[in-house]
Amino acid sequence: MNTIENNPVPTNPLGIDGIEFIEYATTEPLALGAVLERMGFEQVGRHRSREVVLYTQGEMNVIVNADVSAWSGFDHEVQATNLSAIALRVRDANEAYRRVTELGAWPIPTRAGAMELNIPGVHGCGDSIIYFVDRYRDFSIYDVDFKPSSQERRKTTALSGMHFFGLVQAVGPERTREWIDFYSSLMGFSVLPEGQFFGILPKGNLLASPCRQFYIQLVEPPEGTEDIQWEEEWLRLGLGTPDVLQAVRQLQERGVIFVDRAPTQISERGALTQLYKGGVSFELVRSQKDKN
Repeated sequence: MNTIENNPVPTNPLGIDGIEFIEYATTEPLALGAVLERMGFEQVGRHRSREVVLYTQGEMNVIVNADVSAWSGFDHEVQATNLSAIALRVRDANEAYRRVTELGAWPIPTRAGAMELNIPGVHGCGDSIIYFVDRYRDFSIYDVDFKPSSQERRKTTALSGMHFFGLVQAVGPERTREWIDFYSSLMGFSVLPEGQFFGILPKGNLLASPCRQFYIQLVEPPEGTEDIQWEEEWLRLGLGTPDVLQAVRQLQERGVIFVDRAPTQISERGALTQLYKGGVSFELVRSQKDKN
C-alpha cells in the first residue's frame, strides 16, 4: 500500500474513535458464519426481529445480515455476499450525520422498526453504508436490538491481539482524488506519506483515520484490465495481528486457506486468505493495537 502525497496531520471533526462494526449482506448466512468462526469470531447474538446475526472477537463486531428486504440495491443473483456497511464510533452520532450531510454526503432513509434503534448513516462506495454510532461504552446498540445466542453453541477461540486494521475499497478509473476529498473533507482522514504501506499488497493509496486506529486503502483498476468490469465497492477487510506468522499457523489449523504464491506470499508483514463463497477474503497485517 503506497501513496501519492503527504497531507498535514488531520483534525478529528467527528470525534472518530475506531470501527464499531463491519456488516456483510449475504444470501448464505450459515456459510459465511462458518468462515467467520474459523477466523476466530463467535456468534453471540441474534436480532430480535430480523434475520441478522452478531459475531464478535475481542473488540471486533461483525454483523451478518440475511434480511434481504433491508438491503439497498445489491445484485443478489451475481454475488451472494457483499461487504455492505461500516459503522464508525463517533463523539455524537446525530452531530456527525448533520455535519457530513451538510458537506454533501447522501443520507440514507431511516430503516428502524418498532422498538429498534435508529442508527444514522450516509451512502458510501457502491451500495454500501457508513453508519455513525455513539453508544459503544457502557451501553451499546446491541443491548437493544439483539438477544443472546443459544448457550449450546460451540465456543470459538479468539486469536490474541486480533483487531480491525482497515478496509480495501475499489474505486473507478481516475476517481481516487474524489474519494480522498470525500474522506478527508467530511471525516478528517489523511493520506499517508508516499512509500509508507502495510501488509503484502503495496498498491493504491492509503488513508489514515483521524484517530489513527484504522486505514482505508483506495485501489483503482490495474493497468491492462480495461475490459474488466470494475465496480466501486468494499473489496475486503483487513485484520491486524501482532504476529502474522503465528496467526497464520493458528488459522491454518482451523482450516483457513491462505494464498502463498507471488506476489501475495505469506510473510511476517502480512497474509491473504483465499476467496470464500461470495468473494469474501481477509487480509492479515502486522499491527500492534494501542491499548490506550
